Amino acid sequence: MDRKKLLSRAKRIVVKVGTSSITEDLVLSDRKVSKIVGQVEDLLSQGHDAIIVSSGSIGAGIKKLGLAERPRDMNMLQACAAVGQNELMRAYGKAFARHGRTVAQILLTRDDFKSRKRYLNIRNTVNTLIKARTVPIINENDSVAVEEICFGDNDSLSANVASNMDADLLIMMSSMDGLFDRDPARSRDAEKIEVVESISCELAQLSGKSRMGGVGGIQSKIKAGDAMMRCGIPMAIVNAEQKDVLKRLMSGEPVGTVFIPKKRMENKLQWMLFACKVRGRIMVDAGAAKVLAKGGVSLLPAGVTGTEGQFKAGEPVAVIGPKMTEICRGISNFSKDQVDEIKGMQTKKVRELLGQGSKKEIIHSENIVVIGR
Repeated sequence: MDRKKLLSRAKRIVVKVGTSSITEDLVLSDRKVSKIVGQVEDLLSQGHDAIIVSSGSIGAGIKKLGLAERPRDMNMLQACAAVGQNELMRAYGKAFARHGRTVAQILLTRDDFKSRKRYLNIRNTVNTLIKARTVPIINENDSVAVEEICFGDNDSLSANVASNMDADLLIMMSSMDGLFDRDPARSRDAEKIEVVESISCELAQLSGKSRMGGVGGIQSKIKAGDAMMRCGIPMAIVNAEQKDVLKRLMSGEPVGTVFIPKKRMENKLQWMLFACKVRGRIMVDAGAAKVLAKGGVSLLPAGVTGTEGQFKAGEPVAVIGPKMTEICRGISNFSKDQVDEIKGMQTKKVRELLGQGSKKEIIHSENIVVIGR
């Protein structure tokens, strides 16, 4: 499918705005913010839904607090985020107000996506805001996030938001005009990659850092693109400095790089693959591992050899093969104790033990997502 036809289908769009796209020497630029807001407003006026995931709070806080450089101390970084987030929302609020729109601040951590209930609450809140003609401005809650629950960069956060919200397109606005086969800052022969249909070994090894106080780089964008392709959501990387870059992208002009997915994945499976917190592990033998890796089959008790951790019926678990590699993830129909009781049994024996009305699959095929496919 050509990129113009693919992008023309996009109704709901997540726009990720990088630090360099809205700051000048770590100072929030009203001019840059207004420029991006104007382009997002064009999308909204054309009937698109738009959700913004914006970086820039730490950078804005650094300057506001009079610091000469980005601090390394976590407490100081979180203080910068707390101060800068207010500046960030002020700038967006002022710019969108010129178009008669209200903005809403949503601060998230990885933990908010791990819980299925909170995951759905995020979606419900954002959908309500969109219906009220309010623009959601999402950022990581850097002022409270610690290593265990932080995304670390807004490229990953924006991919999770796009997946959560069943977006039709994720656009990364950054300082780079897409991906290149080598670093254009070091090589004059660097050629832009206009379309990505699969993540090759060469592409996975590309490197490069963000500028102007950003955290994510080329690698974080490639990982986000890989995740989006698996979800079935197109993603584009464009240079925010280019004039009318969003309009040009949506009209099919060859700006930036577009990641083109093959097949849409059900939202519940996306959550299991990229966001959920696995509650336990189910160990399987070589035969079950081989069959499960192909996809489209259920996990039956006969192939189970053991369990680890504590989990209840209805909770996500990881399925581990003989080589201790994760084969797939799924929603268990049984608790850990029940799985331990029926492991290795044939279906007939399970029914005799638990009753004819019991489920025969430990994990149904509809609730399994294969890792690495």
